[in-house]
Amino acid sequence: MSVSTILAATRDKLMTVSTATLCTALYKRGLRHQFIQDVRPLNADCGNMVGEAFTLRYMPAREDLNQLTVFKDRQHPQRVAVETCPPGAVLVMDSRKDPRAASAGGILVSRLAKRGVAGVVTDGGFRDSPEISQLGFPAYHNRPSAPTNLTHHQAIDINVPIGCGDVPVFPGDIVVGDAEGVVVIPAHLAAEIADEAVEMTAFEDFVMEEVAKGRAIIGLYPPTDEHVADEFAVWRNTNKR
Repeated sequence: MSVSTILAATRDKLMTVSTATLCTALYKRGLRHQFIQDVRPLNADCGNMVGEAFTLRYMPAREDLNQLTVFKDRQHPQRVAVETCPPGAVLVMDSRKDPRAASAGGILVSRLAKRGVAGVVTDGGFRDSPEISQLGFPAYHNRPSAPTNLTHHQAIDINVPIGCGDVPVFPGDIVVGDAEGVVVIPAHLAAEIADEAVEMTAFEDFVMEEVAKGRAIIGLYPPTDEHVADEFAVWRNTNKR
């Protein structure tokens, strides 16, 4: 995997929609468990994160193999993942849903940001989380965790299929994050999911305006009243949506 292959139009659309809307679009296709569980943004003001998944898998640490000296190995998987995750991709880490030790810290996350990576996700924790939250870089984790990853995690595989927060993640899947969390879209569905989510978002914005005026939701959401479609068409034309 070299550089991101998401079409620019698809990326732009995914930057404008919520993970909630994407989950609904995926649900319509029978995919019910694509939202990564117990993972939250360190900084909810970073805007959407969109990129292809580049993965790192941890296994339980074995003490005799996981001393600080392992970092002298220039091929250590954690360090190699940080240096080879492509610009525009999202580094997704399988930390076995175990936040007792850090999946990474401020230096490694800063390096990802400097290299142009789109974001980083772990179902474990980050150390140096206050510093990471100030980077203006999308980073998602379970909770802060100061101990080094070596105390519980052993980095073992790069860019292989993983599980992250109960979600299967394959290299090249499209990862989208917002202020609520992270959803994973199978790569072959990304374009059609993006198109549908944009349409859903436009309609929901129309509905929100109507609800703010005091309108009841029955017949409006979902639009079972026949005249709603005509009203929405007028709203779209007026608002250039």
